[in-house]
Amino acid sequence: MKIPIYQVDAFAEEPFAGNPAAVCPLETWPDDSLLLNIASENNLSETAFFVDRGDKYELRWFTPENEVDLCGHATLATAYVIFEELNYEKDLLEFKTQSGELEVYREGNYFSMDFPSRPPEPSDRDESIIAGLGVEPAYVFESRDYMAVYESEEQIRSLDPDMSLLKEGAWTGIIATAEGKTVDFVSRFFAPGEGIPEDPVTGSAHCTLVPYWSERLGKKNLKARQVSSRGGKLACQDLGSRVKIKGSAVLFLKGEIRV
Repeated sequence: MKIPIYQVDAFAEEPFAGNPAAVCPLETWPDDSLLLNIASENNLSETAFFVDRGDKYELRWFTPENEVDLCGHATLATAYVIFEELNYEKDLLEFKTQSGELEVYREGNYFSMDFPSRPPEPSDRDESIIAGLGVEPAYVFESRDYMAVYESEEQIRSLDPDMSLLKEGAWTGIIATAEGKTVDFVSRFFAPGEGIPEDPVTGSAHCTLVPYWSERLGKKNLKARQVSSRGGKLACQDLGSRVKIKGSAVLFLKGEIRV
């Protein structure tokens, strides 16, 4: 079997920035074990697989260790491949996923994703996570992920987490966030339990970050930066039950998997 593969840097305007994702177009769905083996072999935070069903695309995402229910940067990477490499002529893509139907719009050199909003609720302290982060947060919240809110951007940038402690927490991922200096908010995202110690830029985390910072700052349109070592910029909009997350992407490589 031969499977095309593209590697795309999402939320980036040039190579070696943003978050790399692999994208594999399929004609039909093979056994899940093959999808997981490919994702493990790629050893990127996410590998996206999609099947063209004519009017919509079925889309799934895999980390090196398991399937996840939502991934922003791999969705952006997939949209880039369909629009730019497969010459899709319309300006709207519709995906069927575990998180429902998702839409991606082409807006010039940018791609705008329509995702479900996941507002956080106040949470109890998770001592393993707080010890793992190494710095006491001002507030803690929970949604799909655990979210620690800090007082300053400097605290977010200087975090040096103990991944073994973070892995003990019963959460898909851990968000650390604070108000930004030159953007509305900054963040970092850790998911050692999913085989991802630190994710460079995490679209799905912004399903929680956007409603939180929108309410706290009293604004619907937000500029965000994920301050990992690679880093990435996101333009976000709070739409109530949905959020829009916009970014750019660049192709790093394309080739063929033989299995």
